[in-house]
Amino acid sequence: MDEFLKETQFLDFSNLKFDEFVSKLTISSNKKELATQLYYLVRDSFLYDPHHLDLRPTALKGSTILLKNRAWCVEKAIVLAALARKFDIPSRLGYAVVINHIGADILEKYLLRKEIVFHGYVSLYIDHKWVKCTPAFDKRVCRINKVTPLEWNGENDSMFQEFEEGKQFMEYVHFYGEFSDVPIEIMNNEMKKYYPHLFEKPYDSKEFSFHHL
Repeated sequence: MDEFLKETQFLDFSNLKFDEFVSKLTISSNKKELATQLYYLVRDSFLYDPHHLDLRPTALKGSTILLKNRAWCVEKAIVLAALARKFDIPSRLGYAVVINHIGADILEKYLLRKEIVFHGYVSLYIDHKWVKCTPAFDKRVCRINKVTPLEWNGENDSMFQEFEEGKQFMEYVHFYGEFSDVPIEIMNNEMKKYYPHLFEKPYDSKEFSFHHL
């Protein structure tokens, strides 16, 4: 498990910003309880915002993300994976291609297609098994979009619901797998394959921004 516990350039959990981030928690000695504490802390500490994407190494460091109050799924997953390792819980970063059928109009306008590439989630090793969780949608965003927030108990996988109140919500169309660190070159290459126009000119407006390697 050493590979999934070590500190990396992106999962820089020894940075003091991580200590500040968890300072209000009463840290549980039970790993499963602690993992769920960290999940909810990350889920609801950042407003989910997929309209400002930065794929550069400096932007995807956990300590850099902690300076923000808005974050997209990849950033939230990085923070949670780093926090887990800080407390000796092995973590992996998972990525998928998804289609979001609710509240994705602005994003689709800029991506020019429905697929959202490199949606991020986390797998944590708890009680001798890997368990998936998705800390992307915070309670506020769920309320706005009339979607039930994803709960997680540390025992069962918690991925996006396929249907919400009879309407299709999230569709997983491809899984890239799970990684011990941020696969930044693969991420940039896949984004370029799906959204080549984003690499052809700058995008840096209040409504949408995109930065890459």
